[in-house]
Amino acid sequence: MKLIAALAAGTVFGLGLTISGMSDPNNVLAFLTLNNSWSPNLILVMGSAATVTALGFLLVKKRNGPIWASAFSEPSNSKLDLRLLGGAVLFGFGWGLAGYCPGPAIVGTFQFDSRAMAFLTTFLVGLNVYELGRT
Repeated sequence: MKLIAALAAGTVFGLGLTISGMSDPNNVLAFLTLNNSWSPNLILVMGSAATVTALGFLLVKKRNGPIWASAFSEPSNSKLDLRLLGGAVLFGFGWGLAGYCPGPAIVGTFQFDSRAMAFLTTFLVGLNVYELGRT
């Protein structure tokens, strides 16, 4: 059931990205570029997502436990450190340069967008290089 729930959540997320136009890197870059073609669409989508997420957390907190797991998965680290901030900055630079983050890149790959495929491939290579360095 966990796999079915994950597939359903991923499908809804992908549909949301597609419907909102946020799987197109040009829409992301139109928000990040402060010129005459600036577009507020990204902040509207993010604001909507944050609102839905906040409501979801309120509903979840009223439950005794998750439906398909023995306990809720919560972050084990809550401190703000240099590693977290450095990762956030690196993520932001990559997002600003490419207009992609992993979610929209996966959607773009399913749409056979060569830019998304290139981003996702290099993302996965970088992820694996990082994991190899940890061992």
